[in-house]
Amino acid sequence: MDRKHILVVGTGSAGQRHAKNLASLGCRISCMDPRPDRLEAIKADLDLLGAFTSLEDALNSTEQIDGVVVASPPVFHMQQSIASLEKGLPVLLEKPVSPDISSAKELERKVEETGVPLLLGYTYRWWPPLRKVQELLRENAVGKIHHARFVMSAHLADWHPWENYWDFFMASRKLGGGALLDESHWIDLMLLFFGQPDRLIAGIDKISDLKIDTDDNVDLLIVYSGGLHVSMHLDLYGRPHEKYVRLVGEEGTVYWTMEPNRVSLSKNMSENWESCSFDCERNEMFLQADREFLDIMEGSPVKTCTIQDGVRVLKLIEAARKSSRERRWVEP
Repeated sequence: MDRKHILVVGTGSAGQRHAKNLASLGCRISCMDPRPDRLEAIKADLDLLGAFTSLEDALNSTEQIDGVVVASPPVFHMQQSIASLEKGLPVLLEKPVSPDISSAKELERKVEETGVPLLLGYTYRWWPPLRKVQELLRENAVGKIHHARFVMSAHLADWHPWENYWDFFMASRKLGGGALLDESHWIDLMLLFFGQPDRLIAGIDKISDLKIDTDDNVDLLIVYSGGLHVSMHLDLYGRPHEKYVRLVGEEGTVYWTMEPNRVSLSKNMSENWESCSFDCERNEMFLQADREFLDIMEGSPVKTCTIQDGVRVLKLIEAARKSSRERRWVEP
């Protein structure tokens, strides 16, 4: 493989991670960020081919670009991705697709119109323990699933300790922050595991003392036509941090936890688990997404997460917003 030249748009935490991963995979890296201080910070770690404060300048540079990673705040995702696709450049887009369903569908139409591939970065799809959970589901390891529980609880101030959390885009409704949008990883996993649900009811609120203007607490009850019930809790104030998926079936339970990072299975009435522990680090999921992106630039199809997957997530998010606003059950 020749040394691909990748433009990384947005050099916050996710953008820096992708830039460093792709550089480690042999790519040449340019970066675009409207904040010169962030460009200077990444220059300290990487030998950049180019550094730009405007996307137009970056896309019109004299150096040929082979692909674009869009890792900016969600409010910019649609326009920046479309600008890249119109140049014929494959895109790796960090989740979510956008803050709302209308802009997500506009980007979906552009992908279809141009025929240029877009890989969506719901990175937990590449996470080995959750791939193991998916495998157990395919194998019907605990029979028909009756209840699933998805939990993500993590205090926002702990995410980026090097900066004030209220300066982080997650604190801003305008930029596309908040628990529901940013932690839609778990909605995506639910759709991956179980498909489209029948109805849901949601409570989406700001309840903590965090200095943010967006939601920090999300509770969803989701019902499938076959009888499966899913409960989901997302928050930005929890300590200690907690992430887990628990699937209760007719014959037993499958249980994934982030800390410790393991998948457990039990068919007993007591806490007698058969466990498989994983030593993969969090960056592994990003690295696997970056590897797939390089394969896509070589002509492979998008396999793991498509724009259509992201639109389905936004459709459910819009239904949850409507349910919370109107205080009733909604069909997504």
